[in-house]
Amino acid sequence: MTPEIMQAIQASWPIVLMGVIFYFLLYRPQKKEQQRRKELLDNLKKGARVVTIGGIYGTITALSEKTVTIKIADKVEVEIARTAVGQLQSQPKE
Repeated sequence: MTPEIMQAIQASWPIVLMGVIFYFLLYRPQKKEQQRRKELLDNLKKGARVVTIGGIYGTITALSEKTVTIKIADKVEVEIARTAVGQLQSQPKE
């Protein structure tokens, strides 16, 4: 190898290393989280207990492609965007 090629390799390895670090610390975890969230929203079912991203607890009473209706109290139902569901609430063990 010529000295110019060796210098080019030595100068570019930090950039390659930064790319690898970026992939493992930022891109890959974000993709996993997006996939987990998509699965959560796709698998919502009537009767499931959920928590919205705004912190409202409720039970799903109706589903459509873009919205979810949740019951938050007796005779109180709220229609929210499907993407506003933050997480499933764990069921209490009896």
